[in-house]
Amino acid sequence: MKNSHISRRKAAVAGAAGIVAPTIMTACGPKKKIRSVAVPVMNDTAPDGPLLKAGLIGCGGRGTGAALNFLKAGPNLTITALGDLFTDRLTSCRERLKKENIEVADEKCFLGFDAYQKVIESGVDIVLLATPPSFRPDHFEAAVSAGKHVFMEKPVCVDPVGARQVMATAEKARGMELSVVTGTQRHHQRDYVAAWAKVQGGMIGDIVSANCYWNQGQLWYRDPNPSWSEMEYMIRDWVNWTWLSGDHIVEQHVHNIDVINWFTGRKPVSAVSFGARNRRPTGDQYDFFSTDFIYEGDIHVHSMCRQINGCENNVSEWIQGTEGRTNCQNIIWDNNGAEVWRYQDYRKDGEGNLTTDLPVGPYDQEHIDFVTSIRTGVPLNEAEETAISTMAGIMGRIAAYTGKKVTWDEVMNSELKLGPKVFVLGDVDIDKSVPVPGEK
Repeated sequence: MKNSHISRRKAAVAGAAGIVAPTIMTACGPKKKIRSVAVPVMNDTAPDGPLLKAGLIGCGGRGTGAALNFLKAGPNLTITALGDLFTDRLTSCRERLKKENIEVADEKCFLGFDAYQKVIESGVDIVLLATPPSFRPDHFEAAVSAGKHVFMEKPVCVDPVGARQVMATAEKARGMELSVVTGTQRHHQRDYVAAWAKVQGGMIGDIVSANCYWNQGQLWYRDPNPSWSEMEYMIRDWVNWTWLSGDHIVEQHVHNIDVINWFTGRKPVSAVSFGARNRRPTGDQYDFFSTDFIYEGDIHVHSMCRQINGCENNVSEWIQGTEGRTNCQNIIWDNNGAEVWRYQDYRKDGEGNLTTDLPVGPYDQEHIDFVTSIRTGVPLNEAEETAISTMAGIMGRIAAYTGKKVTWDEVMNSELKLGPKVFVLGDVDIDKSVPVPGEK
């Protein structure tokens, strides 16, 4: 699959914001004319326009952060509605917004599993989705059906049924000319975008292999509280439960997998993986995964992710071509190890030395691009692309849990849907055992 939706998305941003003038360059090593690829101009702020009212669904740390990023994106933006399952989360978000002079009225603050519906119906133009990702497909479908522009955090689902639901809703949003931006912020990180353009232009030749990593220490967790039901405990500890987060190969490592998909313009066709649980204190997830993805064109991609303290850390993506390699962010080397390109548009320090600080960070930039697309009438729709990357992570997880080779066609036809059938603050009727590969 050549990702035509990727090129359409880039063209949409470029059409909204303008195009960098093309140049022709010659690569070091074998003489080859490098194609010029248009790069979207990323503005430092979104243009002015009529007031845009957003509602936030999911008022935890990331949701509150997304709301603040949205408010910084440009003039005449506000938050008018909040929804969450828990009072303390909603209250803390509301208090943080007050520091930005945003007062959310009592009647626009909603609690419960149906809070998302009430936020969508509250008169907002935009919906910000930041609940645990298991809820994302239904919330996204409801927002688009109501004609709302959507920012939603990654990953966009936790299982194949959810991925297909998001893909279908993405197509519906495209037909309605709605803007949908996901939380894969590297697509809005100026150095990554510049490196992407160089790779698309042929600077490293034909892509032959890739590696991607998210190895870090243990994430946060919550111990059970006697005052909480099992459902409340699981949702408060959501990042450690597969039905809520997708496991960290999906919830976190999706960023790195997504970069490989984006740069190659392809998706994996199969995965063989292994992983295990050694030190995780709560939940049912693994501590690490190591996956051999085979991409279209017989390209092997080694994917590695780990969340264990005291180990070697690495968060990066690497692509090898016939004529060079890149770290996907700011440097390209030829096959002799000589640097042939380096990103230069970073800020300089007090002594005039180039830093690695961008004029606008990617968490702010994605909201600037989002608001720009709405106000210029050039829709930006990233949902299908992120659903494909999420599904790739799901492939790797299933392969590790089962010990079997898993193909793209299998997951696209799988009826696997995680989580309980009924959502109430009581007991959770699901299998909570840790998967053992080779047993099924």
